[in-house]
Amino acid sequence: MSALGESYRLQDLSLRNRIVMPPMCQYSASGKDGIPTEWHRIHYVSRAVGGTGLIIMEMTNIEPDGRITDHCLGLWSQAHAEAFAAIIRECQSYGAKVGIQIAHAGRKAEDAQQPVAPSAVPIAPGTAAPRALSTAEVEAMVERFRESARLAVAAGVDTIELHGAHGYLIHQFHSPALNRRDDAYGQESSRFGVEVIRAVKSQMPAGMPLLMRLSAVEYMDGGYEEEHMLRVAADYKAAGVDMFHISSGGEGPVGSKRQPANTPGYQLPFARRFREELGLPVIAVGLLDDPALANRALEEGDADLVAVGRGMLRDPYWALHALAATGGAPAELAPRQYRRAF
Repeated sequence: MSALGESYRLQDLSLRNRIVMPPMCQYSASGKDGIPTEWHRIHYVSRAVGGTGLIIMEMTNIEPDGRITDHCLGLWSQAHAEAFAAIIRECQSYGAKVGIQIAHAGRKAEDAQQPVAPSAVPIAPGTAAPRALSTAEVEAMVERFRESARLAVAAGVDTIELHGAHGYLIHQFHSPALNRRDDAYGQESSRFGVEVIRAVKSQMPAGMPLLMRLSAVEYMDGGYEEEHMLRVAADYKAAGVDMFHISSGGEGPVGSKRQPANTPGYQLPFARRFREELGLPVIAVGLLDDPALANRALEEGDADLVAVGRGMLRDPYWALHALAATGGAPAELAPRQYRRAF
């Protein structure tokens, strides 16, 4: 029996298997309006047909200048919600559950005329510094997350993920090197994230779990270690996060003291530690394209779900092929038109 093929339930989220398609930016929104296109429909629905248990739609931003580029997705109007709803319904019709990752790029908003951040810290020496948000603007940002969550629920998602990793706005607030404020949002590393979590949870139905992606460590010189992120994550758990999606880095240029291993499964130890110390389920990610490795990560208790990114970009049917390779039953998941192939 393939561990990848086991069903999984978290509150009211019931998955047909433990395979996750993680958020991966497509930079393909219609014009500059942030609305998903036919590309996104084909991209996501094909992975649903391909047997994926949970599809987490790419980083989707709460305001126009919160996007990495002008061609990234957004979720700040009813028109956005309606476009997402059509894609979500079709994915669900093929048995996949669908989440959406809500975010703000902060100082990593490349096409914003003036990126904003907790503090005016440039991404690298010699680059333009972002503008530090006022306290009132931070409070308004929390409300934008609340509204985006309301729209996501209206669009029919099965879960929501907050992007607190890879150097985007929530990460910037809980990073001591990037948050140099002297107001309440600087005195407490987790305060902004906690307020966003509570705002988003207020819009979610009872029983819908909230996921959050975190970078377990930073790789820039002077970046935080696991112990710092575990303390912040404990506050996020208390505020209402139900599952963590454990990644690492992304905050800026890699320093000289710590570098990502970038070998298959290199982030599994992070996932396991967060799972054990926080007592919450986790999604592991990071070069888990080999089905045997992904299956073993589940069998050995490193994670509850495994997310496969590059593998799914190469192969929309990665889930079916992985189940076949690890002793699962792909024919049960395949559309009836394809079952004779298995």
